[in-house]
Amino acid sequence: MSLGKKKNLSQEEVAEKLNVSRQTISKWETDQSTPDFDKISPLCDLYDIGADELLNRKKIEFGESEYTPKNNTSENNIKRAKGISLATLIYFISVVWLITSIPAFKVNPIIATGIFILICGVATYIIIYTNLVYRKEYSKKANRENKVLREVENVLALITCIIYMSISFFTMAWHITWLIWIIYALIIQIIKLLFALKGDSYEE
Repeated sequence: MSLGKKKNLSQEEVAEKLNVSRQTISKWETDQSTPDFDKISPLCDLYDIGADELLNRKKIEFGESEYTPKNNTSENNIKRAKGISLATLIYFISVVWLITSIPAFKVNPIIATGIFILICGVATYIIIYTNLVYRKEYSKKANRENKVLREVENVLALITCIIYMSISFFTMAWHITWLIWIIYALIIQIIKLLFALKGDSYEE
């Protein structure tokens, strides 16, 4: 469904609200011209979308023309969620490997640690790849959600640092307590996965 139809606005109504001619709206639709700078903010408010999403459209839609998002589809969200899920699972596997490989399978600690780092590297690569290839353009509501996510990450990082330093100094088991940061990374990825799944609602 087009943005204009969602808002029940015709080209004439959009033109009237923006104080421009209908011909101007038509040129925007057919990509013959782009909105002036002072019209971007009113357009974003009118259709409840972010400036990035508006400016990055191959074709801007204001009524009857087709709405074609550049890189902001539900399919991309699903792929991003799958990538984050897979990476989170791999992180879990890496922790299990590190905890069990040495005492249970008598693996050399250096080899076990090397394999652990390699597995974590694969998980990190998957996260970076999926977020770059299947990145999304955010609406205003999604941008607010991202700000909340960043604040959550900052708070969790601070709490994790305090816990890590306190336990490490108290036990002097620095060779073990660094695993706290792996747990922190797992928690962050789970939170990001939840936000990614929730992001599907922004595509409607």
